Amino acid sequence: MEELNSIFEKYTENYIGENLCNLENLYKFSSVFFKDVVTIYDCLTRVKNVERNPSGYSLDDAPIIGLLVKVWKLLKEIVTYYEAGNAEIISVLERPLVESAITASFLLKSDSSVIEDYRKISYKDRLRILRDLKSGSEFFESKAGKRLLKSVEEKMLLEGFDENSFEEQKRNNWKLQGKNFFEIFREVEDEKMYTHTFGMMSESIHASWNDSLDWCLHRRQDDTFDVFPYYHPPDIRYLTTTLVFCNRPFKLWIEHIGVADNEFMGILEWIEKVNSVLYVHFDMLYGNDHG
Repeated sequence: MEELNSIFEKYTENYIGENLCNLENLYKFSSVFFKDVVTIYDCLTRVKNVERNPSGYSLDDAPIIGLLVKVWKLLKEIVTYYEAGNAEIISVLERPLVESAITASFLLKSDSSVIEDYRKISYKDRLRILRDLKSGSEFFESKAGKRLLKSVEEKMLLEGFDENSFEEQKRNNWKLQGKNFFEIFREVEDEKMYTHTFGMMSESIHASWNDSLDWCLHRRQDDTFDVFPYYHPPDIRYLTTTLVFCNRPFKLWIEHIGVADNEFMGILEWIEKVNSVLYVHFDMLYGNDHG
């Protein structure tokens, strides 16, 4: 792909070396790199093994590629806020990004029965819609209600599901293979990474008191609080850690569809190497005084 060639042309030894010498240059370099990673991920979701998939993807593959598209779309928005110096919004977007990446990795390590389970658990609230219809809810007399009902019915028809297709999912409390996210996380990543990454990210969408302390309040010397109406700037560690989770499912995907040649796998390994270099040099330049 020409898009990929144009990316790598600029990463000369001099270009990399001159941007690792101070924090300002490192930040500018990291912004370029993260945007290029988004482009690479986007390109990889459009790579297709035409012998394996002459048309579109099956119901076994479509859920995975859908998650990978979500990964690069969310990462693209995160990079935008990274450049805007807004760590608070990044913390909101990172959780669904990591959820999507981890779930994609888990599905890529599973068989078709697990992928069917994944598809089925998404119908929990849609089944409630059908129950509301049967109970005589007036909402389904409205145009919005009719559109929503039609959408649910069309999706279930596509997959061959009816209201009796979800007994296993009900027994498992609508959890993928009966597992909570931590259990899924530790099957594809080091569980030690959970608390200080996904665990902390989760606070941003759960109206957490500690999240408010971090982002929205200023503590005064008398231990009272004032509002903090500004945005905290992010540093490189926000994205370097997240990319660790993102890269894995793309590696698994190109292997899954049979296009894991030296070129594509080499590109993903290059991302890992540059990402590691960014983290190490930021840590060296930032110093112990700043944490």
